[in-house]
Amino acid sequence: MTRLSVNINKIATIRNARGGETPNIVKAVINCQKFGADGITIHPRPDERHITKKDVYDIKPIITTEYNIEGYPSSDFIKMVIAIKPEQVTLVPDGPDVITSCAGWDTLKLQDYLKEIIIEFKQHGIRTSIFVDPEIKMVEGAKLCGADRIELYTEDYATYYAEDKEKAIAPYVEAAKKATELGLRINAGHDLSLENLEYFAKEIPNLAEVSIGHALISDALYLGLENAIQMYKRLL
Repeated sequence: MTRLSVNINKIATIRNARGGETPNIVKAVINCQKFGADGITIHPRPDERHITKKDVYDIKPIITTEYNIEGYPSSDFIKMVIAIKPEQVTLVPDGPDVITSCAGWDTLKLQDYLKEIIIEFKQHGIRTSIFVDPEIKMVEGAKLCGADRIELYTEDYATYYAEDKEKAIAPYVEAAKKATELGLRINAGHDLSLENLEYFAKEIPNLAEVSIGHALISDALYLGLENAIQMYKRLL
């Protein structure tokens, strides 16, 4: 079964809007795992507008599933990840002024740069995943970079799902087939929701993990956190 990693950035956004410790991030992580999450994803950014550096360290001791830290591999980010040693690090090409992830890596143009970073993470036993668009050449580039996994950037799929779901998913299926052929495991994330997740999970071969935050936390406001997590898991 495809694993569900819950991205808790939005919970931190609510906390930071008011200050203080409500909602409490550590309690949220404990509950997400208790309610069935197979992993926890965070994306700390330099301005700490949601997840803070302190959160990154506070979460580590209470992880009972898998810890996935995603972010742009600045020197500070690399040092922090190596200190924490999560099960997985997901590299995204977001600069510091980007609101949310909006594209995958150019794994061919930046191959040498990414390869050097991935080697460093692997030396510390950290599984590496690279955020990519659903393009064969970018999947091939991820393999050349030495990544263990790719994370398919699913915004285009989510955008065009209602219009023509077969057309929307076609490039993702081909990218996933190529990844499997190359021995890369497959993650996916961005704008996956209760509406479009089931079809995506059924059509993508060998889908190991989805990382879902914005939609799931939004649904939890209406449905409750435990119910929302279980509803997403049922779709997988």
